[in-house]
Amino acid sequence: MKKGRTVLQAKRFGIHSCTANTSLLAAIRIMVEEEISSLVVADDAGYLLGLITRNDVLRVYINQDRWAALPVKDFMQRDIPVVSPQTLLIDAARLMVSQRARQVVVALDEAGKLRPVAMLTDADLAYHLVKSG
Repeated sequence: MKKGRTVLQAKRFGIHSCTANTSLLAAIRIMVEEEISSLVVADDAGYLLGLITRNDVLRVYINQDRWAALPVKDFMQRDIPVVSPQTLLIDAARLMVSQRARQVVVALDEAGKLRPVAMLTDADLAYHLVKSG
């Protein structure tokens, strides 16, 4: 893994998102169809609100019979690691390890609001470790 590479240079895939009012069933359907483990949750203007993961949905499924129609906003993670597009890959990796996170959201700061532009996952980092090894 080239430690001087930025997170945007290392990103292999696009970003997938949903809104806060998306149902859990619709969210998990996107994750299955796109073969991803999480979705960025954005407001109607496209600014970052949080993250919903497969595990978040599974926790609701286990604990609630009528889980499918419930909105993502009630179960999303709000305190998530965020980095700028200029962040070095090694620094993003350090942040993920220190916060025990499987991903970081790459976002642009627009007057104090964060616009997600990519998501860097542990799978992306593993890919670059193999490629550079």
